[in-house]
Order: sequence, then C-alpha cells, then structure tokens
Amino acid sequence: MSNTVKTASRPARSTDIADRASIWAMTLFVAALLIIFLLLPLLGILMRSLETPDGLGLGNFIATFSTMRFWELVGDSILVSLTSTAIVVLVAYGYAYALQRAIIPGKWFLRIVILVPLFAPSLVQAQGLILLLGRNGILNRYLGFDLDIYGFWGVAIANALYAFPYAFLILSAALAVADARIYESAEALGAGPLRIFRDVTLPATRYGLAATLFIVFMLAITDFGNPMVIGGDFNVLATEVYNQVIGQAQFGLGAVIGVALLVPAMFAKLIEKRMTARQHALVTEQSRPLTPRPSARRDLFFSLYAYVVAGLVVSVVGIVVFASFVHLWPYNMSFTLRHYRFDVQNGTDPLWNSVFVAFATAIVGIIVTGLGAIVVHKFKTALTGPLSFLAILPAAVPGIVLGLGYILVFNSPANPLNFLYGTFALIVILEVYYNHAHAFLISSTSLKQIGATFDEASTTLGGTSMTTLRKVTLPLIWPTLLGVGVFYFMRSMVSLSAVIFLVTPSTQLASVSVLQLSDRGAINQAAAFSVCIMGIVVLCLIVVRVLMRLAGVKNVNLIR
Repeated sequence: MSNTVKTASRPARSTDIADRASIWAMTLFVAALLIIFLLLPLLGILMRSLETPDGLGLGNFIATFSTMRFWELVGDSILVSLTSTAIVVLVAYGYAYALQRAIIPGKWFLRIVILVPLFAPSLVQAQGLILLLGRNGILNRYLGFDLDIYGFWGVAIANALYAFPYAFLILSAALAVADARIYESAEALGAGPLRIFRDVTLPATRYGLAATLFIVFMLAITDFGNPMVIGGDFNVLATEVYNQVIGQAQFGLGAVIGVALLVPAMFAKLIEKRMTARQHALVTEQSRPLTPRPSARRDLFFSLYAYVVAGLVVSVVGIVVFASFVHLWPYNMSFTLRHYRFDVQNGTDPLWNSVFVAFATAIVGIIVTGLGAIVVHKFKTALTGPLSFLAILPAAVPGIVLGLGYILVFNSPANPLNFLYGTFALIVILEVYYNHAHAFLISSTSLKQIGATFDEASTTLGGTSMTTLRKVTLPLIWPTLLGVGVFYFMRSMVSLSAVIFLVTPSTQLASVSVLQLSDRGAINQAAAFSVCIMGIVVLCLIVVRVLMRLAGVKNVNLIR
C-alpha cells in the first residue's frame, strides 16, 4: 500500500514542481522586460545627468539650475499647465454634467464628438488653432480680427483641447453613479438645485475631480507637440529637452531637464493615486440609480452649453480637415485632392510605417501587458509587489523623457541590445512600455472580476496553473485583451513625444511628419497627414467593433 502511495505521489510532486517552475519562468521574464526596457532607460537618464568632464557629479544640475532661463521655463511650464487644467476641469465638468444629469437631444453624438482629439496627434489642436486664429487664420484674414494666438495662450488652449477628452471620461464616470434616495431627501428638505449641487453632487464627485486635476496637469506639463507648433518664442520644459538634444546635442543638459520634468509628473501621479485610493463606494445594494427628470430651463441651458462646447472642438479639428482639401492655405482655397498624393519627402512611407508600428505594438502589447497582469494578479510570488509598482510606473514618466532614455541606453555600443537602435523594433518596444501603465490597469481590472471559484474548480479537477490560464483565464479575458490591443494601436498611431528621438529617415512615422511639415510651413500637407491618421484610427475602431458584435461581445469599451 505504501508503495502505491509513493508511486502516486511522485507524479503529483513532479507536476507541482513543473508548475512552480513555469510560474517563476513567466515572472522572471516579465521582470526582465520591465528592467531592461523601463527601469534601465530611466536610470540611463539619471546617470547621464550626473556625467561631467570630471566624472560623476552635480555639475550639470548646478549649471542648469543657476541660469535664469531654466527657472523661467519651470515657471512658464507650471503656469501654462495650471491654466490649461483650470480651463479643462471647469468646462469638462459642465459638459459631463450635461450629458449625465440633464435631458438633452443627441447625447450619443455629443459623446463621440468630444472624443475626436483622442484620434489625432496632440499637435492637431495647435494646427487647428493656427488655421482659425493664426496670422493667416480664418478669423484674422477674412473677418478682420487682429488676434495673436502664438505663445502662452495658444499653448494653454491647445493643451486644454488635447486633455479635454481624458477629463470628460473621468468626470462622466464620476457623475454617472449616484443614489437617487439622497437627492430625493435633499429635495424633501427644501434644498434648491444649487444647494443640492454644492452639498451633494460636488462632494460625491470630489475624488473624480481630484483625479482629473492631476491627470490633466500631467498631460499639459509633459506635452510636446502643441508647444512646438504654436508656442512661437514661448518655450516649456518639454520643448527645451528637444532643443537641447536635437538642436545642440547637449545630452547631459537634456537629461537634467528630463529629470526636472519627471518631478512634477511623478508628484502629480502620486497625489492622484493617493486621492483615488481614498474613494469609497457611494452606491450600495439598497441604492436606486438617479434618473434625470425633465426640467425645461435646465435642459435648455445644458443643451446650448454642450453643443457650443462640441462645436468649438469640431471647429478646431474640422478646419484641419478642410485645409487638407484646399490648394494653398490661405491664398487659393479651391478644392483639391493633390495633398493626398503625398508628393513630399518619403511620400506615403511614414503613414504605412505608422500603421505597421501600431499593429505590431498592439500584438506585442497584448502579450506583454496581458502576461504582466496575469503574473501580478494570478501568480503570487516574492516579486509581485515590485512588479506591480514597475508596471504602473510609466504613468508618471513623460514620453519625451522615456524616449531620451532609450537613446542614451540603446545607442551605446557597450549595450548588447545596441542592434535595436534605429529599427522599428525599438520603436514598438518603446510604445509598449510608454503606454504600459494604462494597458496594465485595464487588464488587471478584467482579471479582478474573475471570481476565485473558477481557479478553485480547476485546481480541484487536477488542473495546473498553466492549464487554468489556458482553459479558464484567457477565454474569459480575451475581449479585454482585444480592447488593450485597440488602445495600443490608437496610442501608437498618434504618439509623437515618445518617438521623436528614435525616428530616422528609414523609420519615419506619420505623426513626426506632421510636426516636420508644420515646422517648415507646409500646412496643407501636414493637415492631410493628420486627417489620414485620424481616419485610420476611426476605421480601426469601427472594424474591431463590428467584429466584436459578430462574436457576440457587447460590453467592452474600446475608448479609454
């Protein structure tokens, strides 16, 4: 009998050992990727910022911090970002409130319109403002205005338009959930609409509001495209990094400014995380969802408000589309399709390169991010905590800073991975890890929704962790992973700041071509590239949505 038990236990023990070995192999693989492609580039920036002719030291920091120009850049960056944040939060809160708490026609249209900036590179907002309010813009040239949009206010408004969709998505989610009983009690006690808004609505959405404040500020202070296009003589920290590295080949000083740019971004992210961690559930099993009741004055006011805001967003993007179909802005406004021949340097290659990079990023991103989320949430090891931290670290790293880190690390002949420099492969890897935090959180949310009973049932039936992963976990989360792929595709198509340092003549991307064309005054060609980028992103969303409908999947949000 004892021999039988021993014989039976050996395969069980050997299966368990093999299972643990597989778990550790996957964990170490994820850890190695995060260290090589995220941690090392950040450490590379720090080390380069400390390199001086006399060895490691603070010479670069002292030289940079002792100049008045640096502190002017810091002050201008913070001030313009705070201005953009104030504009966005005020306007987006009203817009989200209109769609969630009022009865207005065409809500579906208003939701789609306000998300349009997500489908385009950030500098499209600057392009649109120049075409509307620039020296040769519609308002100045044809309506007799004398507006000067270049500089501080141009950057502030462009960044506000760029960040608006992100703010709307957060605030709309915060306002979507409410307990009708609280509002009914307030009305029964005689509270008016303003009093209810002040004492009930605002406190209930304070965490969403706080998250919006810090996320918008972080987006604004790290944005690169809009200040480059519409800033004129007004510079910010993000553009100074570019000027130091590309314009003057001052990698040490560029690294110092990159480190300085990391500080406010990471500070904002830490506060945002702390604030959202304090949020508690406002809706319980006894709650009743709040359904807006008709109110003629309120509904009319918010209808007008929402359509005016949507009209402004559409006009900025729409004028870019219009400019792509005219002969020569603003001197010959007759219709033409000649700009879509792309008879410029590299022709259509940057556009197809972007599609290839975005598709490859989506595939690699699904694998890397999905595997990382599974390792952290399903395979608990001693590395779970550090890996969870590294996985969300990119949320606090500006794209231009991470891109600079990739140059400093992978352009070094001493690096065994130097062969990746100047290739599409490195651009794909950069895109994956630049957007890793958001994709990781999407995957993690889906994994947390899978009850422990599925894993327990698989284990009871003799399934190993790998068997459970293959037959239970992956079939349940594949729609979410597809959504992650779409997210990666969208972000890669419109990305600019992260890849600006890595592109070469043979790896040119469409978003960088838009910047370069705008910089040399080829407004119509730049607009055509922007329109193609937006069209490809929208087409991707439509195709994936149709495929998911055909597969019977309806509850996956593709726009995040």
